Amino acid sequence: MSLPRVATNEEWLAARTELLADEKALTRARDALNTRRRELPMVEIGKGYVFEGPDGTVSLADLFDGRRQLIVQHFMFDPSWDEGCPSCTAASDEISDGLLAHLHARETTFVVVSRAPLAKIERYKKSRGWTFPWYSSFGRDFNYDFHVTLDASVAPVMWNFRDAAELERTGAGWMLEGSSEQPGYSMFLRDGDRIFHTYSMYARGTEQLGGSYYFLDMTALGRQENWEEPKGRADPARGAVPNFLD
Repeated sequence: MSLPRVATNEEWLAARTELLADEKALTRARDALNTRRRELPMVEIGKGYVFEGPDGTVSLADLFDGRRQLIVQHFMFDPSWDEGCPSCTAASDEISDGLLAHLHARETTFVVVSRAPLAKIERYKKSRGWTFPWYSSFGRDFNYDFHVTLDASVAPVMWNFRDAAELERTGAGWMLEGSSEQPGYSMFLRDGDRIFHTYSMYARGTEQLGGSYYFLDMTALGRQENWEEPKGRADPARGAVPNFLD
């Protein structure tokens, strides 16, 4: 791996300033994309999904834990495996109690769902020292309906919003063979007793997730920060107070 070239401070400053313009353009483009994501239509969930957790059988509504939004990480863990997917494991190592607390402050719950039986999930979770909620969808439709378990003998295959014909055309026909587990995230919104699917992301898109703001940017309600100007202060950048409840 080659190292960057050595430059003078003036040369570095010129190059850094040029890069800053591109970084600002990317930030503006990302903000616009996040707005479009929040404006996506949503689909009401009509099926009564259930999962197995440490306290027994729970519904999709129960996963919200009383909050308004739900983020589900689709963790690759086939029932025949003894351990979870290494890449999913690396991502889950970064799910801290602090990140969960920040999401909870925005009325958003984070859970992990896998198709492996609960006993395997609990054993693996303990071995990693994880504290986030993790549920099993073993023997149920959830993974198939959200296209993270692909098996044409069970349900029509779709991956990253490409149906079987498009997967064949793009050289991913192997996904139509046998059964496979795939990664992803799905977001849900609760309005009273009604639950809506607002967004899902798969493939390389999942790599953009990191801190709590990145997760919130995938949700229908976003970061929930309407900046209000305190009395006597005209500059929000120096003294604004975010209103997280509006």
